[in-house]
Amino acid sequence: MGGYGRFGVYYDGAASSTDITSRMRLTVDATAESDAGVTFGARARMQTAEGSAPNGFNGIRFSAKSGGLEVGVGNIFGAIESMPGQYPIDLGLTGLGYEYTAYGVGGADAYSSTGNGSSGANGIEVMYSAGDLSAHISASDTNDRIALYGAYTFSGWTVALGYQDSTAAADVEYTVTVGGTVGPAKVGLAYAETNAGDDRLVLSGGMDVGAATNVEFYYADQGSDDSMGLDFNHDLGGGTSLRGGVARKFDGETYADFGVRFNF
Repeated sequence: MGGYGRFGVYYDGAASSTDITSRMRLTVDATAESDAGVTFGARARMQTAEGSAPNGFNGIRFSAKSGGLEVGVGNIFGAIESMPGQYPIDLGLTGLGYEYTAYGVGGADAYSSTGNGSSGANGIEVMYSAGDLSAHISASDTNDRIALYGAYTFSGWTVALGYQDSTAAADVEYTVTVGGTVGPAKVGLAYAETNAGDDRLVLSGGMDVGAATNVEFYYADQGSDDSMGLDFNHDLGGGTSLRGGVARKFDGETYADFGVRFNF
């Protein structure tokens, strides 16, 4: 069992308001191993945030794992969202809209922290990893989605390619990511396109600027709009950190946050 808490302030440029923001997330993982060495598991999560009523547990993800092979059902992770390079940075305290995720240009199955996710849509996924190679296929009744990715890591770089078949024009059709290090900097490039031809290109990076502090940035292009952000993370020790960021999102407005995060 583990999770995190965070609290601070959030500036909403569209509403021209500054408000308190907070979240607590508790994740419960329960496992048991058979005599044959197969690990069966279930994951549940409880999350609450500023301005929302406390809620119960989300939809459950059940799994069976042996070696590098894992099968999951219910509230699945989803191949496209969990593909390497889709979350190249962790901007500020709250993510500030997560417009640095290339797959966010369209729809795909994803783990839900507060809802059922694909639990009510026959979600199922198979994941496999062996050395530097990883692969993931997932499916659900939502828009008859079938998604997969393959990824390979070499010389400190990871390249991943994902594809999704779906009946919805707004769903992601394919996506590709590349990430690695150049000197002291971590860099990433990601692209995704929907069945309707809408696309998003994301350039991201980050580097340490001290023993306990690092900065991150992103620039995203989507059609005739762009989005960009910058943040800092300062490690306070003991699983706590001081975090803040600013982003100009696709709507043209500026958003910012600042606060403390603690892991437990």
